[in-house]
Amino acid sequence: MEPEPYQVRPGARNLITDVPGLKVGQAQAELVRTGVTVVLPDERAVCACDVRGGGPGTRETDALAPENLVDAVDAVVLSGGSVYGLAAADGVTAWLGAQGRGFEVAPGASFPHSPVVPAAILFDLANGGDKQWGGEPPYRDLGREAVLSAGEAFRLGTAGAGYGAMAGGLKGGVGSASVVSADGLTVGAIVAVNCWGSVVAPGGRTFWAAPYEIGSEFGGLGAHGLAAAPDAWGLAKTAAEPRNTTIACVATDVALTPAQAKRVAIMAQDGMARAIRPVHAPFDGDVVFALSTARQPLPEPAAFSLARLGALAADTLARAVARGVYEASAWPGSDVACWSALKP
Repeated sequence: MEPEPYQVRPGARNLITDVPGLKVGQAQAELVRTGVTVVLPDERAVCACDVRGGGPGTRETDALAPENLVDAVDAVVLSGGSVYGLAAADGVTAWLGAQGRGFEVAPGASFPHSPVVPAAILFDLANGGDKQWGGEPPYRDLGREAVLSAGEAFRLGTAGAGYGAMAGGLKGGVGSASVVSADGLTVGAIVAVNCWGSVVAPGGRTFWAAPYEIGSEFGGLGAHGLAAAPDAWGLAKTAAEPRNTTIACVATDVALTPAQAKRVAIMAQDGMARAIRPVHAPFDGDVVFALSTARQPLPEPAAFSLARLGALAADTLARAVARGVYEASAWPGSDVACWSALKP
């Protein structure tokens, strides 16, 4: 019997870590105004990636293609720092290797395993933080600090990879959400919101993601005022601010093949389109990873269940985007605009 519509609820924490088998760790450098978020599965997990932004910065994403050798990953890294932030995955990789985790190239060999750690970065270099790091960017150390802190609870808003982020004209941040379906499928999302477009409708504080809100997880304002004319973007960044990118990871406890995970990642990108306007611009680097912890089989019929997972992932990612901005606070000593200060 098909589940009745709307019989869904957030998980116990309303975080991506409601997906069994996942932990999240975060670290930030407040003076630099940047940070790192690590999604850490308990065991190697199937992963796929979908890139829609015109200016992406990624690591190891080609290895995730279904036709290639790698069929699982050891962690996913989301980082600030633009190109420098890709080094956060080095710190995570080194820690995983020291734990004996990773792809085993040759069983019983004397050389270490090869951890597979895909990563994506956002641009936060121009936010006023102290970026005079010379030849020692902080990201490798931040990556290690983040993975060492991994657990089921973590902070939203101005934290981790979203510490230095801006969401259009508002302070951005890390958002997360989860959902459990009537028949027990769990889907979660985590996102660092640093978009060029606006997350709220023009002239007010209503989130574009309002129709997907569960309870009052980002203010409970409903969809009042959710309208805009063409080219009316409200609190988007200006043309002179091409420094953006929203990066995310969605996850499920349902067993997926790499090709099926890719379809979930593709569908999940629509969550960004539901929560950010405009999105996937030439100077966004929008990336979505999809993870499977494989704690339960994909229900039959498989194609229908896969479509459900993709739809749930898109809605959950839209909610996560709004939660990241809703929870964001200004950097210490700054007067950056936050959603909480917008007039009703």
